[in-house]
Amino acid sequence: MNKIIAIALLAAVLVGGGSWVLSKGLGNDDPLLGAAVGQESAEEVDGAEIDTSSIVDMKVGEDDAPVTVVEYASFTCPHCRDFHNELYPEIKQDYIDSGEVQMIYREVYFDPYGLWASMVARCGGEMRFFGIASMIYERQQEWTQGDTPNAIAENLRTIGKTAGLSDEDLDACLTDPAMAQTLVQWYEENKEEDNVTSTPTFFINGEKFEGNWSSELVDAIDAAVGENN
Repeated sequence: MNKIIAIALLAAVLVGGGSWVLSKGLGNDDPLLGAAVGQESAEEVDGAEIDTSSIVDMKVGEDDAPVTVVEYASFTCPHCRDFHNELYPEIKQDYIDSGEVQMIYREVYFDPYGLWASMVARCGGEMRFFGIASMIYERQQEWTQGDTPNAIAENLRTIGKTAGLSDEDLDACLTDPAMAQTLVQWYEENKEEDNVTSTPTFFINGEKFEGNWSSELVDAIDAAVGENN
């Protein structure tokens, strides 16, 4: 698919007259999240049953690690950016790489751009996800500053291509209506199950972390590691 056409289709997310629109309300009466992709393949799906079993959790660390940390985050969230740029490298080096912690990343969608970023990160598969996610967070202040949806889409594509994805890969991932809809439904299910109302939100071995992540999360993880060794 021609790159410009793909970007134009992606940008239709902000237009009510797009091929189809996801109208799932987000937390705290946030604006509706839309995803319009494809012309001939898109179809009206409002009210349809959505099977989210195809969406996998993105994990880093050993499956048998004694401590599991689940992070709910949005690629457009500044606090999430700060966590990933400043604190996550320390956690990875000290706890994940040592086999003591497995971290699970679950996306939160407050806006269409966060969904697009998620689709780019997932386009690389499980092996590339965290590398692409790191690039998206590192460049958040740059790629989110596009003057138009087309510009933001192009910024995200540039990140994807820097990570080794081809134009064909990105076209396929960013113009997949079924995946866009399923990701949003998956987010809604996770949000309801774990009562996620803000980002970043963390769970340590199933318990919601209620402290200040910037100053207390590492201590909480360290305590959990100590209890499980």
